[in-house]
Amino acid sequence: MRYLVLLTLGVFWALSGYSQVSIIPQPNQMIVAKGHYNLKAQVKISAPQDSAWQHVSELLSGQLKKASGLEVKSVSRKGDIAFSLSGDAGLGEEGYRLLVTPKGVNIQARTAKGAFYGVQSLLQLLPVEIFSDKKVGGVKWQIPLVSIQDVPRFSYRGLMLDVSRHFMPIDFVKKYIDLIALHKQNQFHWHLTDDQGWRIEIKQYPRLTEVGSQRKQTMKGHYTDGQYDGKPYGGYYTQEEIKEVIQYAAERFVNVIPEIELPGHALAALASYPHLGNNPDQIYEVGTRWGVYDEVFMPREETFTFWENVLTEVINLFPSKYIHIGGDECPKDQWMHSRFAQELIKKENLKDEHGLQSYVITRIDQFITSKGRRMIGWDEILEGGLSPNATVMSWRGEEGGITAAQQNHDVIMTPGNYVYLDHYQADAATQPVAIGGFTDLAETYSYDPTPAVLTADQAKHILGVQGNVWTEYMKTPAYVEYMVWPRASAISEVAWTQKEKKNIEDFKSRWAIHQKRLDLLEVNYFGAPSNGRFEYVWPVKKAEPKK
Repeated sequence: MRYLVLLTLGVFWALSGYSQVSIIPQPNQMIVAKGHYNLKAQVKISAPQDSAWQHVSELLSGQLKKASGLEVKSVSRKGDIAFSLSGDAGLGEEGYRLLVTPKGVNIQARTAKGAFYGVQSLLQLLPVEIFSDKKVGGVKWQIPLVSIQDVPRFSYRGLMLDVSRHFMPIDFVKKYIDLIALHKQNQFHWHLTDDQGWRIEIKQYPRLTEVGSQRKQTMKGHYTDGQYDGKPYGGYYTQEEIKEVIQYAAERFVNVIPEIELPGHALAALASYPHLGNNPDQIYEVGTRWGVYDEVFMPREETFTFWENVLTEVINLFPSKYIHIGGDECPKDQWMHSRFAQELIKKENLKDEHGLQSYVITRIDQFITSKGRRMIGWDEILEGGLSPNATVMSWRGEEGGITAAQQNHDVIMTPGNYVYLDHYQADAATQPVAIGGFTDLAETYSYDPTPAVLTADQAKHILGVQGNVWTEYMKTPAYVEYMVWPRASAISEVAWTQKEKKNIEDFKSRWAIHQKRLDLLEVNYFGAPSNGRFEYVWPVKKAEPKK
């Protein structure tokens, strides 16, 4: 009711537009009035007596205390900042209302998750210093008077991180999740295995980390240079560390999707267990160059047993509804020359080697489905026929996603020319080495994940959009940050904000403020004052203060 009254009164307000508000992603409905609500020396926060809602309240309380130094107190009702349960079905699971009047702040939502997104907007209404990790003096802790009703455009709003090519420490993975949550994204896609490194502990197969997590050297410079650094490289996450990350993400309403690559991108696994390959007598080594290798899994029954055992441990670790199995870039040469593979193609009445890949993917899909989960694969899983329950991640443009949606399969759009964040974002001559391509902020921001060729019913299968971060040339967390932001901020707005509300010039104006928040969070975004600290070793050890 208070929200409706405020909207009605809005026609009499001297509206200032969005000029004093810099929220990313842009809210879908917002009225801004002249004036502010000033936080009191003692801030009272009230929330429903539910553990999830109380958790959201505590997250807000903790940040307020840390940055402002104000006294923050939890009360049972009528707080200066009040969370309240909404009965409005239109808000869905993730929507919220945020009302700031001269009397206080009210965040309404149907779920604690929606309230959490309301908090992200509230934090961005406050002075940027709210993102400081220590008390900041001399700041007027005031909030502009606004009325916001906000529901995301897409249910799937993701960001991927490849830790196979370059391993990223747990502390950075948590920071990455913090930034995902700040931008109201809800999916962290963790690319854990590939030719160049197996990064997740599997207790039944210890050699996957004993052998598969280590490579003898790494490419340096451009791929075409063909040069290597001669230095051993490795790293992996224990299952306890995986659980720690999953819990950390859950506390920020971020789902963690694991990716275990098959049947291609298998070299690290084959180096660990050669009998799973097409030539058991071959000496396999963990990949040291980038790109695609001919060595792939041989789909014998013992290989299916291996996959199922690995995926069982993964499923037991990750509560995610989705399990990603890769399925991309699987060369067929070894299968073409394998007597076993050719006999299997005939036995199963498959058309060709693409049909054999479909056979593999379908069996894995059936196994994952039997565990109560859903399988995601890159768009190559369309080759030879799409498995019944598969969700397609369309990366080679939009064609795979369009085909899958037309077949009534769910789709996540990740086309390389828009959302691959390993591409150069400025003139390559001015940038550290990257894989190639060019995708600047404007191109990323311009993306519309719903292809115009789809009917309204087919378009419902477009679940959302994801930015992909492949780390062949990203040696350090700081360089990951340099490549990811601000383009990932733009992707968050593509995913959250209705397309008719988007405006690149307005985004750039808001980004000018938003980057100050990232400065306080010590994010090495493109254009940061640090000017590309992408070679530092994580974490930076700060000098101890003199006593």
